[in-house]
Amino acid sequence: MSEKSKAKSKIPDGKSRFLTTRQKPANDKGYVGYETIWEDFQKEVKYVTPKKP
Repeated sequence: MSEKSKAKSKIPDGKSRFLTTRQKPANDKGYVGYETIWEDFQKEVKYVTPKKP
């Protein structure tokens, strides 16, 4: 019988509107983790104090 390969296959990046998920490289125990990258939901604008009446 053929043996299964212990190497995990590379998974393509998962992309959605505000989130990207990438596969991390396997560590010495063979655990493969995932990295999530969030994009900003809204833009921040510098606060300007209003004029005094």
